[in-house]
Amino acid sequence: MPVSRIAIGGHEEFRHPGALKAAVAEFISTLIFVFAGQGSGMAFGKLTDGAPNTPSGLIAAAVAHGFGLFVAVAIGANISGGHVNPAVTFGAFIGGNITLFRGILYIIAQLLGSTVACFLLTFSCGGMATGSFALSAGVSVWNALIFEIVMTFGLVYTVYATAVDPKKGDIGIIAPLAIGFIVGANILAGGAFTGASMNPAVAFGPSLVSWSWSCHWVYWAGPFVGAAMAALIYDLLFIDQSHQPLPSTDF
Repeated sequence: MPVSRIAIGGHEEFRHPGALKAAVAEFISTLIFVFAGQGSGMAFGKLTDGAPNTPSGLIAAAVAHGFGLFVAVAIGANISGGHVNPAVTFGAFIGGNITLFRGILYIIAQLLGSTVACFLLTFSCGGMATGSFALSAGVSVWNALIFEIVMTFGLVYTVYATAVDPKKGDIGIIAPLAIGFIVGANILAGGAFTGASMNPAVAFGPSLVSWSWSCHWVYWAGPFVGAAMAALIYDLLFIDQSHQPLPSTDF
């Protein structure tokens, strides 16, 4: 059982040079990702006089987030594992691939990266507001919760299959691309309903900067539940139970 491999770690990890470097890498990767993704929505809104919720706007968001995440994961992979998402970090923790304390450090860095990216966007765009995540008309919180669970399940399952699985072999080379693709595809599927966050950090930064918290809990609960399900199912069914947990320096 993966739960038996869960490691708590210790508070000394908050001062460990390797852990701190990994946290900085997560901060930078998340900043780059959110700046590109959130910035694309703001740019499209400016070009369309504040009407980004169109089919072309959805495609633009999917492309920008897919490309941005591909780069963000790739540049962080060799340092922190390129999580760029508290839900991915939580999924890695559930599978015994990162300690609790190191995971907390990652999540703090990811939230800070998203927040700084949104502040930079607001400043650079002359005070233009960042767009916080919100539910579309006719979409209940329970509809949105299921959407976020399923989409994040697909994302974390992809992470496990291409980056975590010890048997991944050469497919690990395309992990950043596969992860970027699944996020882009999920935005096309769920963007018109919930905004398709799949990432609490992506939802947190814009909400903090714009101070808009409507149904914000959905963007934490959904991704964390989806991530836990993906980690448990993939680990139990497809990972050799005799394997040792991956060193945190590898993921």
